[in-house]
Amino acid sequence: MSKIEVKNLTKIFGSNPAQGMRLLEDGQKKSEILKKTGMTVGVNKASFHVEEGEVFVIMGLSGSGKSTLIRLVNRLIEPTSGEVLIDGESLKTMDTAELLNTRRKKLAMVFQNFGLLPHRTVLSNVAYGLELQGMKKQEREAKAIKTLEDVGLKGYEASYPGELSGGMQQRVGIARALTNDADILLMDESFSALDPIIRKEMQNELMNLQSKLGKTILFITHDLDEALKLGDRIAIMKDGQIVQVGTAEQILEDPADEYVAEFVKDVDRSKILEASHVMKRPEVVMSHKDGHRMAIRKMEEVGASSIFVVGKDNELKGLLTIDDAIKAFKEDIPLNDILIEDVISVPPSTPLSDLIEIAVDSKYPITVVENSKLLGIISRVSILSGLVLGREKDVEIETSEVIPV
Repeated sequence: MSKIEVKNLTKIFGSNPAQGMRLLEDGQKKSEILKKTGMTVGVNKASFHVEEGEVFVIMGLSGSGKSTLIRLVNRLIEPTSGEVLIDGESLKTMDTAELLNTRRKKLAMVFQNFGLLPHRTVLSNVAYGLELQGMKKQEREAKAIKTLEDVGLKGYEASYPGELSGGMQQRVGIARALTNDADILLMDESFSALDPIIRKEMQNELMNLQSKLGKTILFITHDLDEALKLGDRIAIMKDGQIVQVGTAEQILEDPADEYVAEFVKDVDRSKILEASHVMKRPEVVMSHKDGHRMAIRKMEEVGASSIFVVGKDNELKGLLTIDDAIKAFKEDIPLNDILIEDVISVPPSTPLSDLIEIAVDSKYPITVVENSKLLGIISRVSILSGLVLGREKDVEIETSEVIPV
């Protein structure tokens, strides 16, 4: 069961929405309905689902319907037709009390303009939702203090919103949403009011928090780079309709129509593709318990000049070269004494643009490691292939023309 499920959600603003629905059913477009009736199609039969722990980004230009859509998801706006299910429960059938309870316990909103109460301290703002739920002061403030630490605002509990920078105020807004312990965060252009440097910091902060907390996030933005950076999946909207849903890689490689293709044509793919997209499994690895003969034999079998050494549960120990292995065999030197331990390692989410710089100074393949475990390796060939294939899907790379690692 999906955490959020949206089914044929439609919103028509105007005096006679039923007439607008009939025109939509007849196949008329948003612009035609506006011209004929003066009514605006805010959202047109939107359907998608968001899985638990997923960051789902809805991306579109001004007037595309994205902000209307997020307000339909928590029923701040009543839909003309269609429905929204949260954990399988339809918001459409909830009475006022049930809807309020769902908003307080399952849905938390983070606004573009921060939405902080200027007369309350940072601590009081963060604890406000718990106060509305009737939680005792000592308990709610303890939770709020812990969340402020998580978002990097320890020591600012007694400050007021007006004393903080824009980025810090947005951290307070995120902390307030997290303190309520809601499963789902609804973020409407949350970073749009920030300057570019602070905006990038907040994007990174959100990704760090998400890696620890695993919330379900529905994120609205008009910025394509932001959508591609944050989204596990992305929905692109135009004229109230969702025209494509997919991962960043799917949308870049296979745009659904000319609108999407035009939208993504100037994207710097080196900032979107990650280590996990270009890494490959090492042809051969060896256990740290294997001896000299085993190391030499394994390298000879695949024609490799080096081999990665792993421990229990594939924990990366280091790199062994064929020259060092032969020397160790002849001179009876323990393998651990000649192991190269300072190999370059990166997490799977490292952008390709960062890998290009790293590869220049690396004598050996870059290792992709998560929780100390070796996931894969990246050579210069892999990086260049990722860049070229990202621009031209049909290009064949002759690896013999590329300087190997």
